[in-house]
Amino acid sequence: MILLRNKFLLITLCALTALPAQASLFGVSFKDRQEFVQAREIYNQGNYEQAVTALSQYIYKTKNIKRREARAYRLLGLSYEHLNRPEKALEIYLEALEFHDKNVPLLLAAADLYQRTQLIDQSIELYNRVLELEPTNTEALAGLATNYIQMGFYSKAQQYYERFLALNPQAPAKHRAWYAYTLLKQRDYENAFINITMAKTETPDQADYWLLSARAYKGLGREKDALADLDIAISLDPENKEFKAIKTFWLYQQNQKTDSLRLARELLKEDPQNELALFMVYMNLKDSQPNQARNALQKITSIGAESFANRVAHKILGK
Repeated sequence: MILLRNKFLLITLCALTALPAQASLFGVSFKDRQEFVQAREIYNQGNYEQAVTALSQYIYKTKNIKRREARAYRLLGLSYEHLNRPEKALEIYLEALEFHDKNVPLLLAAADLYQRTQLIDQSIELYNRVLELEPTNTEALAGLATNYIQMGFYSKAQQYYERFLALNPQAPAKHRAWYAYTLLKQRDYENAFINITMAKTETPDQADYWLLSARAYKGLGREKDALADLDIAISLDPENKEFKAIKTFWLYQQNQKTDSLRLARELLKEDPQNELALFMVYMNLKDSQPNQARNALQKITSIGAESFANRVAHKILGK
């Protein structure tokens, strides 16, 4: 028995040593593996131009498309993305998907790039293909939620975020904040407040989260709390003129016209063409100083922007 076993081992070793030096049992040579590792190292070092060359040589040296590896295609696409050539990256991903059509990393890379280039319908299609293969893939769920937010389908986005958060309750705060945003857009202020509070507790230095919290407070009728959170947002991002413009409007709504007018004029010193600030000057002065109020509207129309404020100003002025 021992002799037979030894004879079998000897025959096996002979057969293996008879293989060509470049071959392996799995159809990929040791040299090929070395070439891919070297190309990957070039990519990891951030030398993306060189990575494109190395990965292209590695992929296209074989005419057998079935041996063109998905992982190499993905790195080549990412290299083009880093070089700010999204159209070329997408071309690579789509070529790879022709014969790696069930490769989830490739599908996700292409879906994400479609999303970032505003090709939302194509992005949705690919994310859905991922979910057909992996129904609990959190990246696809979050990607679909983001797409539907961009399309203004907030209830649809909410559904995907709920599935995402159920699978990933410790997800980064940005996802909880976006989920809160979908709830705000549907006027579910209570649940929006709960979720944005969770996000800002985790990341208290994010000004946008405090603005969302302020909007939730406002929806709940807690005006003082809304202004307090808006002030925190302004303190965290003092250069953000939108926050200050919102505050001028909220102060006016609270009948704090003196403070609203003062803030609007301060904002106009920083940004003379801020339409909301100009409109708030009009609103605060239209009863007491109609000429100055009208001048503010005239400035809005002279800006010439296609905006809601501009259309309202034209209508009031009878233009």
